[in-house]
Amino acid sequence: MAVTLTDEARRHIAVLDAETDVAATDCIVDEEYDRVVFVVPPGTMGQAIGPGGEHVQRLEEKLGRAVEIVEGADTAAAFVANALAPAAVYNVTISENDTTVAYAEVDREDRGVAIGADGRNIELARRLAGRHFGVDEIELP
Repeated sequence: MAVTLTDEARRHIAVLDAETDVAATDCIVDEEYDRVVFVVPPGTMGQAIGPGGEHVQRLEEKLGRAVEIVEGADTAAAFVANALAPAAVYNVTISENDTTVAYAEVDREDRGVAIGADGRNIELARRLAGRHFGVDEIELP
């Protein structure tokens, strides 16, 4: 799916690329929670974060906001699991009927992490999964 980026998101991606040498595939500027979320290609998460998280710390200083990084994936199920990290996701099943729903099995102790305060984590995962794979909903059965 084609992802549409704002000018601000493009500028943030350029900063990420200059700082980490990783070209993000997506960027969401979340005004409500004062954060910038990058999606990086599969296999580049460690390089984007940097040793001890130093790249993320420098990005937060430069952008003046919290920075989160999500690793991209080749399948919708893997992407949903990555978007819900650091929650332990055991399995994701995609159901396609009138809508596309991802059912994510999350460790009972990590449900709060997957949902996040005020639902912010699961809402972000829904938004990203929709942008990248056309997933309409993510449910934690």
